[in-house]
Amino acid sequence: MNNISTAKKVLSYIKKYWFMVGLSLALAALTVALTLYIPILTGRAVDLMIDKGSVHMPGILAILKKIAISVAITAAAQWVMNTCNNYITYHVVRDIREDAFRRLEILPLKYLDAHSAGDVVSRVIADVDTFADGLLMGFTQLFTGVLTIVGTLGFMLVINIPITFVVVCITPVSFLVARFIAKKTHVMFQEQSQARGEQTSLIEEMVGNQKIVKTFSRERAVKEQFEEINGRLRKCSLRAIFFSSITNPATRFVNSLVYAGVGIFGAFIAMQEGGGLTVGMLSSFLGYANQYTKPFNEISGVVTELQNAFVCAARIFELIEEEPQTPDEDDAKILENPEGNVTLENVYFSYAPEKRLIENFNLRVKSGQRVAIVGPTGCGKTTVINLLMRFYDVNSGSIKVDGTDIRKITRGSLRTNYGMVLQETWLRAGTIRDNIRMGKPQATDEEVIAAAKASHAHSFIKRLPEGYDTVINEDGGSLSQGQKQLLCIARVMLCLPPMLILDEATSSIDTRTELKIQNAFARMMEGRTSFIVAHRLSTIKEADIILVMKDGNIIEQGNHERLLAQGGFYAELYNSQFAG
Repeated sequence: MNNISTAKKVLSYIKKYWFMVGLSLALAALTVALTLYIPILTGRAVDLMIDKGSVHMPGILAILKKIAISVAITAAAQWVMNTCNNYITYHVVRDIREDAFRRLEILPLKYLDAHSAGDVVSRVIADVDTFADGLLMGFTQLFTGVLTIVGTLGFMLVINIPITFVVVCITPVSFLVARFIAKKTHVMFQEQSQARGEQTSLIEEMVGNQKIVKTFSRERAVKEQFEEINGRLRKCSLRAIFFSSITNPATRFVNSLVYAGVGIFGAFIAMQEGGGLTVGMLSSFLGYANQYTKPFNEISGVVTELQNAFVCAARIFELIEEEPQTPDEDDAKILENPEGNVTLENVYFSYAPEKRLIENFNLRVKSGQRVAIVGPTGCGKTTVINLLMRFYDVNSGSIKVDGTDIRKITRGSLRTNYGMVLQETWLRAGTIRDNIRMGKPQATDEEVIAAAKASHAHSFIKRLPEGYDTVINEDGGSLSQGQKQLLCIARVMLCLPPMLILDEATSSIDTRTELKIQNAFARMMEGRTSFIVAHRLSTIKEADIILVMKDGNIIEQGNHERLLAQGGFYAELYNSQFAG
């Protein structure tokens, strides 16, 4: 994504605030006009006291009053202009963040699986902040600078054309310097932004998994990895800052050349009889020459900041323009009160085209049946769950609920009719009560407590300092893994949807509690179609159908007794767990 296309996208966000932009430009024009009017007044004052004994004090005082009024109006206009610029900048940033977050909500899971969480967070937070800084600088300095250059050029042409020609001839050097630096800094700021994303990703990963790092004594290795990324970030940041920092002294040198040229050339003209240039006019011209070159310093600084801002904007726009998940079809139906008949017909699916996974998968589940899925790691068990929930769509074939292809059903209504408990628990920052109510916000306190009792979570919740009103963070705080899993089970028991998915739902619970949970699950699964993924085969003996998967295919199918009698792969797995 080049700077031109990025700039067009930025302008598309800015145009919503056209009134504020127009007001900011008008105030910038007023500020520039008054600022350029002051050198004229200063020149007139100089001409009123050029000779000994001929100082015209009334005229000088009148000019000083005009200067004071001009300065006061300029200050007020600049304050309002900066307020407008802040309003535009932070509203644009708000809109971009909202679009980015909305896009995250509709992106397919394959995008989040392929990008680190730290990089995504860096784009939405750090990159947008950097872009805001560059955008604000652009508004506060770019517009004013351009208007100042145009205005001073006009005033100088009115005063003296030859001297103006000297100024204009030397000025392009500033453009050449700024252009050279801008090319250099763009690539460097790009590298800086990428390295910052890597660093954010590593920090987030290490903070979230600090127990694992310490368990395996990986502190030194992680520190070395961080130092390597931090070193690259330091190197590219220093290079980017070095090139951007030489902009100001380089353009100031050019400005000094312009000022010296105006002073020398103007002095010769002022000393000539009939030169048409008074000392006061020369003084005004020197003031204009200084104001004319000053914006080039600011604009060159803005250019380097904008390079960094555009790099960051390009990264966030890449996220915003990512291909979203296939939307629900216009005629998609809302799934209401399903019986729970689920059919998979000739299903083919793989996460990557070159790596085959599920091929010609067929399954018919009648309403109320309990289906257990077992097999070695990586055989496709969780993938089947992803397909049932439409986290991914099949490559070919179909999955149907009550005879309707799930691609003809809205995702929201499909997922609402599934109750899902995963091995990986997820809790949000808030109270215990809010976490249990997540799937049913309107539930009463009595319903919440009943669900907690059914999941055997009530006893430990009552022991917490504030009971159900205890506030936990998104990681569960001091709760054990088993306690967090009990809360997730209570969340499903509160909703009691017609279909259930239990993916290693009791993996972090002690054996005694697991027996109680299994009894609760047995009651909960009565009359409900249930899919159970389990490694501990003792937990699925009562399943109506056990699917034994290997390399993405069903190699055995039947109930527990029948599969054991066959003496196949399932019997081998079962006996390996209970050998001796």
